[in-house]
Amino acid sequence: MTNETLANYANLSLYSAMAVLTFSMLGYAGYLAGLLPARDDRAEPADAVDRELVAAGGGTVSGDASPHGAGAAPATESDVPLRARKAGGIAETLAILGTLMLLTSAVLRGASVERWPLGNMFEFGVASALFTMAVFLVWGLRRDLRWLGVFVVAPVLILLGLANTIWYTEAAELMPSLKSIWLVIHVTVATISVGLFAVGFVVALLYLAKDHFGERRGLLRVLPDSRTLERLSYGLHIVAFPLWTFTLIAGAIWARQAWGSYWNWDPKEVWTFIIWVVYAAYMHARVTRGWRRQSATWIAVAGFVCIIVNYSIVNMYFVGMHSYSGL
Repeated sequence: MTNETLANYANLSLYSAMAVLTFSMLGYAGYLAGLLPARDDRAEPADAVDRELVAAGGGTVSGDASPHGAGAAPATESDVPLRARKAGGIAETLAILGTLMLLTSAVLRGASVERWPLGNMFEFGVASALFTMAVFLVWGLRRDLRWLGVFVVAPVLILLGLANTIWYTEAAELMPSLKSIWLVIHVTVATISVGLFAVGFVVALLYLAKDHFGERRGLLRVLPDSRTLERLSYGLHIVAFPLWTFTLIAGAIWARQAWGSYWNWDPKEVWTFIIWVVYAAYMHARVTRGWRRQSATWIAVAGFVCIIVNYSIVNMYFVGMHSYSGL
């Protein structure tokens, strides 16, 4: 039986979270906008910034005349203008509040039907948004990520919009084959890894944009330098890839229990393995001599495109043993 009251409160919490996150996104946008005048005031002539520095031994390396590197984020809090600090602080507070509302929505949704809230596309979309925000906020405890906020919150809002419109499904009981502890283990770990991959994907795109357009082009000037962005993206993928590997293995174990075979060439299984192969190729290319980091990063971008295909097109249009979208 479905507790309609809890289900309605879950939806209300979700709508409230979207409203709060919208204001958070605007706050993060205001933070970036507030940084631009400060960067312009401290900018040096282009010929001084973009020159090459001679390395030891006669080689050359791309450099920056400033101690923090071209386009680097402000080194200290005192470098950030007051209005930007205020906007960033408000944005962070609202991001935390919005994430807690997403968590409340997921908990109420599960409580309304007395099960783990990961049984269909709508619930997976909400959980993916929740874990993406959680990754961003927890990571933000270790370093200043206010420059990244608008680039994370905006896609999360798009995802929640899709969940509320195209993927929405009324709270209901699970199909018999989904009533397993492996739903909690397998799907939860998959969702956490998607959250990590999502933030890594965003940082990878910022790195590629900064590498292509230049360190000091428009809004890109207030972001960390391209080398830092690339390392941050790689670090997120290092954490996410083992979790996706576990997802693949756990799915095979669950398939053995549910269908009698570890591998059934189901479209969902195939695409999960394709994603693993693409990210494995990225991890290999990233540490292989002769591979440019830009080329390796494009492989990581392709990996997240495969995730989008897997959780949208495959779930909605491919018929197989994993036809659990609820649509």
